[in-house]
Amino acid sequence: MMTGKKILSTIGVVVALAVTMLVVHSCGIYSFTGTSIQPDVKTVTINYFEYQALKVNPSLSNELTVAMQDKFLKLTKLEQVDMDGDLEITGAVTGYDVKATSITANEQAAQNRLTVTVKISFTNRKYPEDDFSDKSFSAYADFAATESLDAVEATLCEDIIEQLCDDMFNATVANW
Repeated sequence: MMTGKKILSTIGVVVALAVTMLVVHSCGIYSFTGTSIQPDVKTVTINYFEYQALKVNPSLSNELTVAMQDKFLKLTKLEQVDMDGDLEITGAVTGYDVKATSITANEQAAQNRLTVTVKISFTNRKYPEDDFSDKSFSAYADFAATESLDAVEATLCEDIIEQLCDDMFNATVANW
């Protein structure tokens, strides 16, 4: 059986939590996904990522564009529009490189690294002080030199795209 003090203490905790939740929700800027999107920002345009790297991966631009659109769809309430969104992301794949990362005693590659570099510009039509242009993001994945790039490329690109989207998302709407 609860005493009067315990009941008052429990009610106090519940009221404090309710007030905290109301204050956090009413601010309109903070969200539990880590974004800091102002409440009057309603739309986003994510343009197709052009492919400008020398080594060709024919599906990377499309996969990166779709992954970035999905990220915004899942983590924000912004409506995606084809043009002139309150927020706009334009970018290009500027690098797609494979290099040896570790060498054996016989001077042969033991491990290789696929690195993808993307350059983006971000426009915030409501808050232009958040704009930036030509900001580069790189992500990589390593694979054994005994494997061919063709055999592991799809899996590596999935991981790299996820890393790139996280970084670009954080730079644009999470202010990290």
